[in-house]
Amino acid sequence: MSPVRQLGVLTGGGDCPGLNPVIRAVTRRALQAQVKVLGIRNGWKGLIEADVVPLNLESVSGILPKGGTILGTSRTNPYKRPEDHARLLENIKRLQLDALIAIGGEDTLGVATKLSKEGIKVVGVPKTIDNDLSATDYTFGFDTAVNIAMEAIDRLHTTAESHHRIMVAEVMGRHAGWIATAAGIAGGADVILIPEELIDLDAVCELIKKRHARGKDFSIIVVAEGAQFKDGTPVAEKRPERVDEFGHVRLGGIGHLLGQLIEQRTGYETRVTVLGHLQRGGSPTAFDRILGTRFGVKAVELVLEGQFGYMVSLQGNEIRAFPLEQATGKLKTVDMDLYNIAKIFFG
Repeated sequence: MSPVRQLGVLTGGGDCPGLNPVIRAVTRRALQAQVKVLGIRNGWKGLIEADVVPLNLESVSGILPKGGTILGTSRTNPYKRPEDHARLLENIKRLQLDALIAIGGEDTLGVATKLSKEGIKVVGVPKTIDNDLSATDYTFGFDTAVNIAMEAIDRLHTTAESHHRIMVAEVMGRHAGWIATAAGIAGGADVILIPEELIDLDAVCELIKKRHARGKDFSIIVVAEGAQFKDGTPVAEKRPERVDEFGHVRLGGIGHLLGQLIEQRTGYETRVTVLGHLQRGGSPTAFDRILGTRFGVKAVELVLEGQFGYMVSLQGNEIRAFPLEQATGKLKTVDMDLYNIAKIFFG
């Protein structure tokens, strides 16, 4: 029998399709090994407040296809206030948690990395629709977000062609344009704009004009929310005064600003669609359900083996362990070989 008798599991950061499959897999595999599971509500906030709920077969029954997370989530940073950090450590002892599984993105796993260095037994599970975490080929939620964005682009095609319009679709992607690139390729976008490459507005407008010159009187442009202009044009709705507990500025406005500038420069009617949180919501795809399940099972097995301070990772088709510190140390940006393939179809 494993020396771990009680395991805590939490979900932090933005919600993401596939979280519930992970929670379900963690619970089922742990119970199989006779390890009790405590669900921690609302991410690290729940551990600061000792807000927990026992998880059993009944509580995870039927959650596989559900979006979001049954445990709730938050962007709480326990290292922002010393008293929160102290309470968190105290509650880990008081709740008799022998180990933790933290499911989250860069910020959540960053906290897990710090706790691991303090001697807390932690295993990480990578989660982000942005697919920008190092040390894993894919994160669950990304496939669902791409499919949602692709379907939206498909629908925008028909209305753009009918009305002879330019359609700008703004998708998520703060520092990495994986969703924009993948959805843009799959949806047949005419231009894809990402944070990894500054927007050359003159070049974008020239591509649109060339399309019109050869009889294509509509265009689909996909832009990631974190994209920036080459000439330094400020994005209208950045709000420096509105930041989360990890210091991230709330983004927004690139799509509308881009649409206005394109219409001004080309004279072609331009409309904008911001997909926003639609990309996070709804039922996960088969790929994300399976990946989440595999991640959850592997995370518990790392706990049972005493392999703490690691994150589960998809490498090729295998689920492996990767050191947390290395996994959160560097952002994974878009593979420019893939983006260069997308460029072949621009215009």
